Amino acid sequence: MVNEERLVALFRDLCMINAPALQEGECVVEVRRRLEAIGLEVWEDDAGSKIGGDANNLLARLPGNKPGAPTVFLSAHLDTVEPTEGLEIEERDGVLFSASDTILGADDKAGMAPAIEAVQMLMDSGEPHGDVFLLFTCAEEIGLKGAAALDTASLGLDFGYVLDTGPPVGTFVNRTATHDKLDVTVIGKPAHAGKDPEKGVNAIMVAADALSRIKVGRIGPETTCNFGVVEGGTAVNVVCPFVVLRGEARSTDVKELDAVVDGIIKEFERAASEWGATVEIDHRRHYDSYHVPEDAHVVRVAQRAAASLGYDGALRTTLGGSDANVFNAKGVPTIVVATGMEKIHTHDEFVSRADLVATASLAYRLLVEAARGEGS
Repeated sequence: MVNEERLVALFRDLCMINAPALQEGECVVEVRRRLEAIGLEVWEDDAGSKIGGDANNLLARLPGNKPGAPTVFLSAHLDTVEPTEGLEIEERDGVLFSASDTILGADDKAGMAPAIEAVQMLMDSGEPHGDVFLLFTCAEEIGLKGAAALDTASLGLDFGYVLDTGPPVGTFVNRTATHDKLDVTVIGKPAHAGKDPEKGVNAIMVAADALSRIKVGRIGPETTCNFGVVEGGTAVNVVCPFVVLRGEARSTDVKELDAVVDGIIKEFERAASEWGATVEIDHRRHYDSYHVPEDAHVVRVAQRAAASLGYDGALRTTLGGSDANVFNAKGVPTIVVATGMEKIHTHDEFVSRADLVATASLAYRLLVEAARGEGS
C-alpha cells in the first residue's frame, strides 16, 4: 500500500528544490542521498559534461530477486521548465498548488516521487521482480538532452515506463509525433527610415509576407505548426535589416511533416527573392516519433497493471515529446505513463494527493506485473 504521507512529503520536498534545465545539481544531490538511504545502488553518468550542465543523469538499481524476470525501468526528469526560486506550496482540499509567482514543478516531480515510492513499496512487499532501474534524467525540458546522453545499452534494459504526461491516471501514451525545429533569419538592407527608406529592404515585411502564406496552428488532426519567437531590428529609425524567427512543426505522419516544412522553406525563399532580401534557414529534426504496437509486451504489462487497479488502460497519441522518444530510438521499448499533473508549464499547475497516490500505485503494479509471465 502507498504510504501517502511519505509520498506527498517527498513530492513537496522535490518541488522545493530549484532545478531548471542544466541547473539540476542540487536536486541530484538530494535525490541521490534519498535513494542510497533506502538501499539502492546509485550512480551518475557524465551527461553534464556532454551537454553543458551542472548535473548528470541519476541512475539507481534494485537487484532482482526472480531469476529470468525482465529488467525494467521507471523514468522521470529532474528539471523544471523554469526556475522555482521562492516557491510556496499551498494545499487546498487535497490539491497542491504554487502559492507564489512560480510554477509548482509537478512536471516532473509528480512522476519522480511516485516512481521512488513504487520502488520502496516493491522493496517492502517481497514480491518477485527482476532488476529494476530508476532513470532520472537532466535537461529534458530543453530537448531531451539528458536522455540522449544516457548510455542505455550498458544497462541491459528490456522495456520501461516514463512517468511524464497528464491525466487521466491509468492511461498510457504509445504513439507520438516527429518534431522539427526551424530557425529562420531574414536579412534585409538597412537605411535611414526618414531620409532614405526606399534604399532599404525591411526584413520584417519580408517575414510578414512569408508568414501570411504559411498555415500555422493545427494543420491536420495530428499535424501542427507554430512560430513562437521573433527577434530583430536595430532602431525605429532604421529600416529593419534582419529578423530571426523560431518555429516548429510536429506530426505523426513524417511525409506530412516533411511537406509542411518544405512549404515553409519555399515561402521564405520566395518572399526573400521578391523583396530583394536573403534568407538563412536552420532546419533540424528535434526528435523522432514512435509507435509502440498494442500487442507489444511493454503495453500488455501496462494494461494488466492498469486493469488490476480498475483502470481501462486506454492508449493515447500525443504530439508532445518525452524521454520515451529517445529511449525508443535507442531500441528500448518504452511508453509514457499518465500522472496527475495538470496545467503544466503554467503558474496554475497543480496535482492532487489522490492522483499522486494513484500514480504510485500504478507504478508499483507495473513493476510487479513485469515479473509475471503472460499467463500469470
